[in-house]
Amino acid sequence: MGHGHGHGHSAHSDRRYLTAALVLLAVFMAAEVVIGVVANSIALISDAGHMLTDAASIALALIAMNMAARPASGAYTFGWKRAEILSAAVNGLTFVLLVAYFVYEGVRRLIEPPEVKGLLVLGTALAGIAVNAVAVWLIARADRGSLNVEGAFQHILNDMYAFVATAIAGAVVWLTGWGRADAIAALVVAALMARSAYSLLRDAGRILFEAAPPGVHPTEVSAAIGAHADVTGVEDLHVWTVTSGFPALSAHVIVRTGRDCHRIRRELAELLHERFHIDHTTLQVDHVPGAACRIVKAVDRSPADSPPARTVP
Repeated sequence: MGHGHGHGHSAHSDRRYLTAALVLLAVFMAAEVVIGVVANSIALISDAGHMLTDAASIALALIAMNMAARPASGAYTFGWKRAEILSAAVNGLTFVLLVAYFVYEGVRRLIEPPEVKGLLVLGTALAGIAVNAVAVWLIARADRGSLNVEGAFQHILNDMYAFVATAIAGAVVWLTGWGRADAIAALVVAALMARSAYSLLRDAGRILFEAAPPGVHPTEVSAAIGAHADVTGVEDLHVWTVTSGFPALSAHVIVRTGRDCHRIRRELAELLHERFHIDHTTLQVDHVPGAACRIVKAVDRSPADSPPARTVP
């Protein structure tokens, strides 16, 4: 099944990269809060708030990875694999809350700009760009096929862009004394956060509401199954995503009387794997009314590893 780590990634190495990024960001965030207060810069404070969500997103990612690694047991037949999707949704919601605050504070400071220490803002922002570049590099080495890891990556990447905006604002304030540049930088940060919030909540929502995987259209899947020479009908087709990189499908397939149900089920499983990259399939295969044959594949394995057919008279 293709929902595990790929491209040489492992859960252990992913945790190591995420932990290193978490420590790096937490240390810098603490320093930035102090400097932001001293410099009276809402841009720096907004960046520190963004870094707080970065750290929280990585911590949630680590917790979710540990939960997702738990084996299936009892009532949890898929295990805790969706923990990472809940983590991604929480990341998106934290973005929304911070966007609301920084838009409010940025607009307020546009109206009544305070005195800002531009040189201090510029120096801190440049250091922030370097710190975030290292953190981005660390997380980029983890498996970004996971929506959980991708959420943390987007947090940090947006924070690096935000530091660029803050550095520009610091330079403007330092060179010209125009204090409103600091507030404008905070609004730029809010806009970047809003974009990431939309992306994360959209992707997490698709999985939580069991929509078909991106690029997989149920009508096309049904047509592909129905195009098999021995298939006469497709009913109750469902395509969804259990967690990142783990698509699943179930369907009731009607075949011509006298045909080999097991062979057809095997061929359909291979078709779904090659054309739609779906490996976890549950296919109920029956003859047209008159003679019945049922094949059920409810385990996660490649078509070549399928168990012998089970025929019910």
